[in-house]
Amino acid sequence: MAYIRKRGNKWTYQVEWLDPVTGKRKTKSKGGFTRKSDARIEAEELEREVREGSYIEENNITLNEFADEWLIFYAKNSKISSHRGRTKELKHFRRYFSKMKLSDITRKHYQAFLNDLHEKGYAHNTLDGIHTTGRMLFKKALEYNLIKTNPSEFAKIPKRIETVEELEQKDETIKFLEKNELITFLKTAKEKGLDRDFIMFLTLAYGGLRVGEMLALKWNDLNFNNETIRITKTYYNPNNNTKAYQLLTPKTKGSIRTIKMDKQVMSEFKKYLNYQKELKIALKDQYNNFGFVFAKEINNPGYPDFIKTVENRMRRLLKLSGIEKNVTPHSFRHTHTSLLIEAGVGTKEIQQRLGHGDINTTMNIYAHITKDMEQKASHKFSEFMRGVLD
Repeated sequence: MAYIRKRGNKWTYQVEWLDPVTGKRKTKSKGGFTRKSDARIEAEELEREVREGSYIEENNITLNEFADEWLIFYAKNSKISSHRGRTKELKHFRRYFSKMKLSDITRKHYQAFLNDLHEKGYAHNTLDGIHTTGRMLFKKALEYNLIKTNPSEFAKIPKRIETVEELEQKDETIKFLEKNELITFLKTAKEKGLDRDFIMFLTLAYGGLRVGEMLALKWNDLNFNNETIRITKTYYNPNNNTKAYQLLTPKTKGSIRTIKMDKQVMSEFKKYLNYQKELKIALKDQYNNFGFVFAKEINNPGYPDFIKTVENRMRRLLKLSGIEKNVTPHSFRHTHTSLLIEAGVGTKEIQQRLGHGDINTTMNIYAHITKDMEQKASHKFSEFMRGVLD
């Protein structure tokens, strides 16, 4: 039964019913309506939900409280790196909604939240991550019957329309080394590199591995008879604490793969394995034998090195080799892809070799690199034919 009353200038409704489970009388009231008809419509909707058994008694739990609970649940079913990301993204929700009840957050509130972050200049990828966390959070709240509707359900991430000038100046090229540059770089690494430099960059160039996958390699991942490398894990150490590293499962299921390696590269691995055995004998108990291929030789020898160290060493070798390009260790994956394309390898084979979970990732890189190749071919032809049409 519903009662509509006027209190001051506003209308209030109260609905009473018997709980079918407990048999106890329950009531719900809500005020603040400007018009009597609005109060009546909401009261009738509540009565309908009670009759059909679809009424959910919304909880008083706040977003902050539920976020804490959800993170505990999420940690049990996700990678540590993903958990760190969700924790970081939830800070935006905590700040914006503060101690607001979950049940009070409407679709209008949620969209305003995304709009506000957009206006403050957050990148689209950042907003996409925040929105993904929001959808997961409120979906779980809906499953627990803490809310009636999911406020993130129809939300849209605002898109910033780039100006013509910005589009013209935008650099969409994928950074990679040309074949002659790669040869120069590897030659420099062999002649002037520090310990492990040559074999590390040779692995990245010839295998197309992610840096974390390379640093996680253990000797039992190498099969010298079949000349293959098995990738099953990745190195994770966000705080650069030598002993606090973690070995996580790869980025995607497709990242777990076995790749064929060049005979000469495997020969270099054998040389390095013998060198490492001699080092272990020399260092005796000082060497922490965890079986890593690319292990430190000083300062906690045997532990895997930092990704930052690989980046620093690459910058040093780029300078020594005279290559003036803004490339990173990840660029070796693109370099590897460009050489595979040049060799006539198909996109499906490239996807499997690089461990892309989605063929679209491979196709996107393929399209960028082939476009770059076409432009260079056109330029070379123009240079070759210079003067013919004068």
